[in-house]
Amino acid sequence: MRWGILATGNIAGKFASTILAMENEGETLVAVGSRRLQSAETFAQKYHISKAYGSYEELAQDPDVEAVYVATPNSMHYENCMLCLSHGKHVLCEKPFTINVRQAQELYDMASQKGLFLMEALWTWFLPLYGKLRDLLKEGTLGEIRQITCQYGFVAAGARRERKFDSSLGGGALLDIGIYNLAFLYLLKQEMPKTFTSQVRMSEYGTDAYSKLLFDYTDGSVAESVQTIGEELERNATVIGTKGTVFLKDFQHAQSMTVRLENQEETVLEYPEDINGFEYQIREVTRCVRAKKTASDCYTPEDSMAIGKLLYDIRKSWGMHFTGEED
Repeated sequence: MRWGILATGNIAGKFASTILAMENEGETLVAVGSRRLQSAETFAQKYHISKAYGSYEELAQDPDVEAVYVATPNSMHYENCMLCLSHGKHVLCEKPFTINVRQAQELYDMASQKGLFLMEALWTWFLPLYGKLRDLLKEGTLGEIRQITCQYGFVAAGARRERKFDSSLGGGALLDIGIYNLAFLYLLKQEMPKTFTSQVRMSEYGTDAYSKLLFDYTDGSVAESVQTIGEELERNATVIGTKGTVFLKDFQHAQSMTVRLENQEETVLEYPEDINGFEYQIREVTRCVRAKKTASDCYTPEDSMAIGKLLYDIRKSWGMHFTGEED
């Protein structure tokens, strides 16, 4: 695929470095676009990109670009994806896909109508270890799942902190990193919770700095998710079943898991990433585009919108409304 990158922040840099490491697979970077030409030129020089544009519109209009990776702040995803789709580009959009389900549905409808591929860049969904973990659950190796827990937290300072919490950008810990937790739970349960309760602490910017979410499911199982920007939390996750448990020391990168089963020795299963974890979603985009699909059958629009709706319902239960957000 011939890729363009829309925006030049840290996550765009990680995506660019991944593409560079996949050149032997036919992935190439041909253009980058920013709202400031100097930013685009600096980024292009660093990642060996031949064309740099000082606007998103110029990037979307480039005939050499097949697919665009949208790496702008959360509140801009809808507008940026619509721009790229309207110019005939396949799109991989950074998570969270949109700030509400209505926007997401409009984008998926647009992609389908134009015969273009569109997917949320929830890269963790495609990690090989998750496939093995799902197999363990389907095979009943752990018995009936009774409880799942996960947590994720980090500290941000200065301008980065302001950006992470900025209400006009769709900020807060829930959308920034809590989405990884909720996606992990949904990946394993394959259903939305029946009910949820929460504790939340807001930042001075009016967005969430910390929350603990408790979920109840129709089969009687429960889950707990903790997410925070303001304190370091190891990205641990535990799955507890009636026949055993699985522990993931880092469920986000998920390269190993410890399996403990009744009357058996503890087993550590290793699934190292090929590059950095982003490569699997990139391969999924290329696979689907070559097969002329407008959506992934691995991480479907329905999956994306189910997680998006839960994010929306949670923050609405807190009374959290983004600056400039329409009801």
